[in-house]
Amino acid sequence: MTPAEIRTHLKYSTWASQRLLDAVKKLNPDDLTRNVGVSHGSILGTLSHIHFADRIWYSRVVDPNEPVIRESDLATLEKEWPAIQRKWEVWAEGLQDTDLGRMVPCKSMEGVAYEVAAEKTVLHLVNHNSLHRGQVMGMIRQLGIAPPPTDLMMYFRESGAVAFV
Repeated sequence: MTPAEIRTHLKYSTWASQRLLDAVKKLNPDDLTRNVGVSHGSILGTLSHIHFADRIWYSRVVDPNEPVIRESDLATLEKEWPAIQRKWEVWAEGLQDTDLGRMVPCKSMEGVAYEVAAEKTVLHLVNHNSLHRGQVMGMIRQLGIAPPPTDLMMYFRESGAVAFV
């Protein structure tokens, strides 16, 4: 993993999350908060969980003073989620190869202490977010609505990272 690859994956995650957030803003409040028994209950609950992960990992890797928001309503997500994603991107802009292996102290949800390399936290974060965005897309499909494409290749196509012949 290189700093450039970290930047690409963080930008992708921001792009995909924003597309999904834009799509769910069109849903009625009942559909947004209906517990469908998937992931974190509802579309809003799952998006809130992704936002929480962005914040808690940022607080571990970059700034321990970053406020961690566990639960978010739609207005909070609209304001706070792009802000923390931008902080990730700003952090990544200054990355050097030597920064990637820096060990980050963590605790599991069960309280077990461990350390993980900074680059692995970013890989986990992006993968985690992709998993839960996919779950939200499935929930949107259950409502009979086509969600926006958010896969990595679509990001590459829209950002000009692929060549068309």
